[in-house]
Amino acid sequence: MGNIIAVDQGTSSSRAVLFQEDGAVLSLAQQSLTPNYPRPGWVELDPEEIWRTQQSVLDAVLADPAIKTAPLDAIGITNQRETIVVWERATSRPIYPAIVWQDKRTADRCEALIKQQFQKTVGEKTGLVIDPYFSATKIAWILDTVPGARQRAENGELCCGTIDSWLIWKMTEGAVHVTDPSNASRTMLYNIHEGQWDHALLQQCNIPLALLPRIVPSVGVFGSYKGIPLAGIAGDQQAALFGQGCHQPGTIKNTYGTGCFLLMNTGSQASPSQAGLLRTVAWQIADTRTYALEGSVFMGGAVIQWLRDNLGIISKASDVEALASSVTDSREVTFVPAFTGLGAPYWNADARAEIVGMDRGVTKAHIARAALEGIALQVTDVVQAMHQEAGCSMSELRVDGGASSNRLLLQMQADFLKLPVVKTTITESTAFGAAALAGFAVGTYRNLAEIAEHNTSQEVFEPTKDSAKHEAILERWHRAIDRMRS
Repeated sequence: MGNIIAVDQGTSSSRAVLFQEDGAVLSLAQQSLTPNYPRPGWVELDPEEIWRTQQSVLDAVLADPAIKTAPLDAIGITNQRETIVVWERATSRPIYPAIVWQDKRTADRCEALIKQQFQKTVGEKTGLVIDPYFSATKIAWILDTVPGARQRAENGELCCGTIDSWLIWKMTEGAVHVTDPSNASRTMLYNIHEGQWDHALLQQCNIPLALLPRIVPSVGVFGSYKGIPLAGIAGDQQAALFGQGCHQPGTIKNTYGTGCFLLMNTGSQASPSQAGLLRTVAWQIADTRTYALEGSVFMGGAVIQWLRDNLGIISKASDVEALASSVTDSREVTFVPAFTGLGAPYWNADARAEIVGMDRGVTKAHIARAALEGIALQVTDVVQAMHQEAGCSMSELRVDGGASSNRLLLQMQADFLKLPVVKTTITESTAFGAAALAGFAVGTYRNLAEIAEHNTSQEVFEPTKDSAKHEAILERWHRAIDRMRS
């Protein structure tokens, strides 16, 4: 039985996970990152800290005695998406901090593109909407802001990429500058139908092609680190879809991370969306691209962090379940956690968080419960939009991510959706997805069925019968959303 390592680089931490072929975790190392918020709506990370922490945890896992239990077959990479780094080709030094996916500094640029009637072109070619969430306007901002950067980019002196590209560049000591379609499809520069960088999009966004990485399949050896094949790449949410075994069209998963990210496998069809959902590449194996519908919720587990760090009503994130469970309802408090705007299906970058419906009887427990409801209600809106778009029945929602350990949250989710919510045996689904892609590339797994059979149901949350109560909560929620949009 072979072993595989997943490099799992996220918004709040860098992790490395050593998997046995059956999905069992043999070793895990993790280090936190320090975000910077230089202005309201701006979110940055230090690219060197990203690399330093990622290298440290990877080397820690490589040094673990568990590594000797079986051959080490490959390393797979999964990463926070849309976050962008620009660095010098000759020195590998970043010319500016990494601009994180949550960053809203380019909202005005996006608005200008929309006014230029560019949304239809972007939607048709990329499957995305014009929003500061995506990478293109972040790249352009750096080129326009750092003195001399645009000319250096046009001269081929600079490299740019999402976090996968940055890590691969560092892991291969500057020998390999690549990305895969799952990450490329998040930049607003990649044509999801033609499978390549789109010259018209590059021209409109004023980004030189010489800056960008070469696009390679998600499955396949593209380099090595300390002699170990680098063999799989996928953005974190696509990796979670793969790791959850959602390999067939119509299967759907949600990851409760910093945000919440829902993907539905749509097979070979990059289905157009009329409901504010994104079309994205899930993964590419050889010449075959698999697509997905996606809805992104910007504030998921980050809402719980806010309760801890800003309000101070819990001392650690895991305390929120007990606090919220100490009351039977939220006392009609509605918490819309739009701290960084609203994602799908609303796409309102200007929206801001609101807590409404409070009277003097409201306690911190009611606010905590309303916060968990706010997470689940955002997810519910996206799943309902997917159901309408796909035109097919859904049998269950598969879940993973840190906040999926909150059983109250998952029960709320099942109740609002009126669908079973399935927590699977492999809790590290994102990392396992990256490992599975790499293992598929080097022959650890012979087919997709071998991967899917390792991630089965661990616990199922069935919807309760009190539908009138849950419909009332949904109605209050949609009234609050409508007020924001008016």
